[in-house]
Amino acid sequence: MEAKEVSAPATGVGCCVSAEEIEKWMEEAMQMAREALENTEVPVGCLLVYNNEVVGKGRNEVNQTKNATRHAEMVAIDQVLEWCRGRGRSPSEVFERTVLYVTVEPCIMCAAALRLMRIPLVVYGCQNERFGGCGSVLDIASADLPNTGRSFQCIPGYRAEEAVEMLKNFYKQENPNAPKSKVRKKECQKS
Repeated sequence: MEAKEVSAPATGVGCCVSAEEIEKWMEEAMQMAREALENTEVPVGCLLVYNNEVVGKGRNEVNQTKNATRHAEMVAIDQVLEWCRGRGRSPSEVFERTVLYVTVEPCIMCAAALRLMRIPLVVYGCQNERFGGCGSVLDIASADLPNTGRSFQCIPGYRAEEAVEMLKNFYKQENPNAPKSKVRKKECQKS
């Protein structure tokens, strides 16, 4: 997908990204997804970029931590909060001027968190047909949801094919953390 300069005027803050920025940051997000795949995690990687600086990055850590909420976006949000504490910065001011780059459309949980944090712009790779919160299943990103933060703009489909291939590779491999199969064996054997 060809990227152009995009701004998020609905947020009231001047959040613009160029094609070069998207390419640069999505490459780094793809690398995070590759690291997740190498660690038997669903290959999703993301970066939160504020003033051209990565202030949070994450990859899925669900299997590693045995915590279903440790999606890449949630890991990155925690890092931004820590970054803000360490520098005496207001998280709300930082998040309102931060762009999220992620390899897969944020799920409903993560889209809701992004909305609450008031992130104005999300650039993502492939759609999340099962759990997508930016239009594939629910449109948390732009729905009229009172008292739930602020809607955000999305740029979908950037390097989508590459993201899908990583997901296919993950689902082809055996997950060592998956429960054992409970398929019944046939007890009827003729003698």
